[in-house]
Amino acid sequence: MADKQVINGLPYVRFEQEKKDDALIQAEGKALEQQMLKRRSVREFSSEPIPKEIIQELLAIAGSAPSGANKQPWTFCAVSNPELKKKIREAAEQEEYQNYHGRMNQDWIKDLKPFGTVWQKPFLETAPYLIIVFKKPYDLTANGQKTQNYYVNESVGIACGFLLSAIHQLGLVSLTHTPSPMGFLGELLGRPENERAFLLIPVARPMDECWVPDIQRKSQEEVSVFYP
Repeated sequence: MADKQVINGLPYVRFEQEKKDDALIQAEGKALEQQMLKRRSVREFSSEPIPKEIIQELLAIAGSAPSGANKQPWTFCAVSNPELKKKIREAAEQEEYQNYHGRMNQDWIKDLKPFGTVWQKPFLETAPYLIIVFKKPYDLTANGQKTQNYYVNESVGIACGFLLSAIHQLGLVSLTHTPSPMGFLGELLGRPENERAFLLIPVARPMDECWVPDIQRKSQEEVSVFYP
């Protein structure tokens, strides 16, 4: 038996008490795969309101993600205020205009062409909620002292994965938006010095007539390697 290293530990309780056999796990995995393959980045958002309680639930799910030493080095800011969304759009479009008119090289622009993206980002005002995810390279104590966080990018990336999956499984849509550089988000939201904008995620219902690019996923053989 392996040594128990957990201090003040708790027994692990599965969300279903009965042990699943391999056939059931495989069947449920296939169903989940098909569900997740339907998740797409969307830019045609409905402005229909979303209850705050739903966003709170999504953020609770995101916050359940694992993190280095359980430091949970993230802050989720949910913005629904129309004036603030307008300011975010204006600032994001300023950065995106610079990106599309000099910062991005021609290969990058060519790769984006099939998606029809442009520097204008009206969806930042249309979506009822914008979730801005901030990473925290370090925490601050009550007296202003710095405390170290670990595997920050990895931890926050996993939390964003939880969030995007939850948004999709609840029947909503989203977009992973990175108007680099993103320093303006911390300024507009008045975030403290130890927070850095990581990802901007509009959350909404899709428009009744919603189109997404016709793309294909790489095959499992292209992205997976097994070592029997």
